[in-house]
Amino acid sequence: MTKESSDLYPVARLAAAQEATAAAGLGALLLTPGPDLRYVTGYEALPLERLTCLVLPARGDAFLMVPRLELAAAEHSPASRLGIEFVPWEETDDPYTAVAARLGAVARVGLADRMWAMQSLRFRDALPGAEQVLAGTVLRGLRMRKSAAEVAALREAGAAIDAVHAQVPAFLKEGRTEREVGRDIAEAIIAAGHATVDFVIVGSGPNGASPHHELSDRVIRAGEPVVVDIGGRMPSGYCSDSTRVYSVGEPPAGFVKYYEVLQRAQEAACAAVRPGVPCEEIDAAAREVIAAEGYGEYFIHRTGHGIGLETHEEPYIVTGNAEPLAPGFAFSVEPGIYLPGAHGARIEDILVCTEDGGERVNHRPRELVVV
Repeated sequence: MTKESSDLYPVARLAAAQEATAAAGLGALLLTPGPDLRYVTGYEALPLERLTCLVLPARGDAFLMVPRLELAAAEHSPASRLGIEFVPWEETDDPYTAVAARLGAVARVGLADRMWAMQSLRFRDALPGAEQVLAGTVLRGLRMRKSAAEVAALREAGAAIDAVHAQVPAFLKEGRTEREVGRDIAEAIIAAGHATVDFVIVGSGPNGASPHHELSDRVIRAGEPVVVDIGGRMPSGYCSDSTRVYSVGEPPAGFVKYYEVLQRAQEAACAAVRPGVPCEEIDAAAREVIAAEGYGEYFIHRTGHGIGLETHEEPYIVTGNAEPLAPGFAFSVEPGIYLPGAHGARIEDILVCTEDGGERVNHRPRELVVV
C-alpha cells in the first residue's frame, strides 16, 4: 500500500470510529460494503448477497466477517493493516447469527447507511433486542471534516474533471446528439485519471431546464445553451463533480441576462465560505442574488452538497441546515436557474472550508463558453 493510501485511510481511524460509537451510546457499528466501510478501513469490498461486514463494538475487539471466497481480497486490502481478526465463513454458514453470537447482547447497533435492506432485516432477526440506527449518525462528524490527505485527493479529482471540461468545446457541435457528446465525455473522464464515470449530464436547449436530465437522443441545435455536469471517482475513492455551461453559437439574449445573474450568485456564495458560517447562509447568499433579479422561483434545488467518498454526502448547503462550517468541510456550490421549456444554467465548483475562507478545487473559467 502506498504512503498516499495510508494517509487517506489511517489506522487511527478505526479507534476514532470506535470512540464515536461509544459516545453515541451504541453497542456496535455494522459496516457492510460501501463508503462507510471504506472510510473506516480503506477496504473497497464487493457489494454481494454474501455478507461482508466490519463489526466494530463500542468496547472490545473489532472483526471483519468475510465470505471465504473474498478472504484473499480482504487480506490484500488496507484493512489488513488494522490488526483486526478476519473471520471467514463458508457457503453453508449463517454469518448473521455468527455475528450476533460473537457480539453478544447489545441494545443499539448502527448499520451502514448503504446496507442492503435484505441484510438489515437479517440482522434484525439475528439481533431481535437491538434497536437499529444509521451508522452515519456516528460517522458524520468524522467524515465531514476532511484530513489534509483527503483534501489533496479532492484537489486531484478537481484537476482531473477540469481537464475534461477543457475538452468539452471540441465535443459540442451542431447536429450531434446529447448521447454522442456524453459518450465522448465519459471516455475523457476515464482518460483523465478517474477509475469510474459516476454521471454525465448534457442538457441542451430545454433539457437544460431539468437539473438531472443526463442524456438523450436530442440533436443539439445552433444558438442553444448546453449544461454539462460531470463527475467520477478517482482510484483514491474520492469524487469529482463540476458543472459548466456552453453555447453552440450565440445564445438567446434572455439567457445571457440571467447567466450573468447566476455568475454573481455563485461568486457570492463562494465568497461567504468561512469557518463558523452556517451551511444555510451559503445557500442564502446565492439565493438572495437570484431572487433580487426576479429569478427566485427558477432556482429549484439546494445550493450544494458535501463530497468525498460519495458524490452526495453531508454537509448539505440548504435552508434549514444550521450546521456551522468547519475547516475540512468539502462541498459543492452550484446555484442554478431553470426556465421550463426554454433553457437553464448551473455553475458548480467544489470548495473546501479552510481556516480563514474557502478554497476552490475547480479552476475552469465560469464565464459562458461559446463554441
